[in-house]
Amino acid sequence: MSRSSSTTEGLTDEIRIDHESAIHLAATAARDCALRWGLPGAMPDQAAVLASELAGNLVKHASDGTVYVQPFRLGTGVEILAVDRGPGIRDLDRAMADGYTTTTGSLGAGLGAVRRIAGEFAIRTRVGFGTVVCARLSPPGEPPSARWDTGSVCLPAKGERHCGDACAVAETGDALTGLVVDGLGHGLSAAEAARSALRSFRTAPDRPLVDILTSLHRSLRHTRGAAAGVLRLYPDRAEYCGIGNIRAVVLSDGDVLHRLAGQPGIVGWNVPTPRVRTVPLSSGATVALHSDGVESRWSHSPSPFLLRLPPPLLAAALAHGHRRTRDDATVLTVQAV
Repeated sequence: MSRSSSTTEGLTDEIRIDHESAIHLAATAARDCALRWGLPGAMPDQAAVLASELAGNLVKHASDGTVYVQPFRLGTGVEILAVDRGPGIRDLDRAMADGYTTTTGSLGAGLGAVRRIAGEFAIRTRVGFGTVVCARLSPPGEPPSARWDTGSVCLPAKGERHCGDACAVAETGDALTGLVVDGLGHGLSAAEAARSALRSFRTAPDRPLVDILTSLHRSLRHTRGAAAGVLRLYPDRAEYCGIGNIRAVVLSDGDVLHRLAGQPGIVGWNVPTPRVRTVPLSSGATVALHSDGVESRWSHSPSPFLLRLPPPLLAAALAHGHRRTRDDATVLTVQAV
């Protein structure tokens, strides 16, 4: 049983669910996140219930399960993700019914209660592969964006309190613009570089991508530097501009269509003239942007199940199944709705 957390803005709280006592850790993490981000009334307790039910299902029925808790990247609210490596749910409709249980004497509310309480709910499962769940809570009148679906996971290296990775998204006119940054090395100095990049990005995320990267370069001159990738998503196309080891992967119709890598260099130290690559997108295409804390080989022979996951579930599945635990790891996934 383990839990990694930090006060770093936007960092994902990770709770490994390998014992019943981890259920309490997951519930506490969800309640704390909801309180920290100002969810009103009974919503922090509702967040705790969501995390408790999802963690309880992992304890009872799954193997290698993890719960991720974090604030929304786009909008106000809390997101709770649960992912495992199997055995999967054979009869999902039956499992979603309130009162269903496979354990004598258990309450059995489980997934049905999660779907009822959550403002947004998504689940995918495959026998032999596992199950991925996303439950979201947002304050009344502040739902997530209706134009874009996003997912993310941002985790420090194993044993580190500070995370040198970071990500952000912003609606910019008729587009969505996202950033993934990977501060060189680990620990506090890498985290300071990542925070400097976030501050620069947020001053004007609607600028041309080359201008954003140029501004990042200036703002990181007095840090150890970073790799950075900036993505601009339109309904019909994606633009990518990156320096260093941030990769972008375009998924559509159950296939990998494009793999985009950054130019050589270090933002804040030595940067070539940034170049923007533009690729067309079909309806429903998803773009995954990730640091090298996620193994790049995931995109070379991915399972059809993985390729068809919606953005929040895809981010959780990539972090859970393809993360290098010795490195900070970030995944940002985006899709036009």
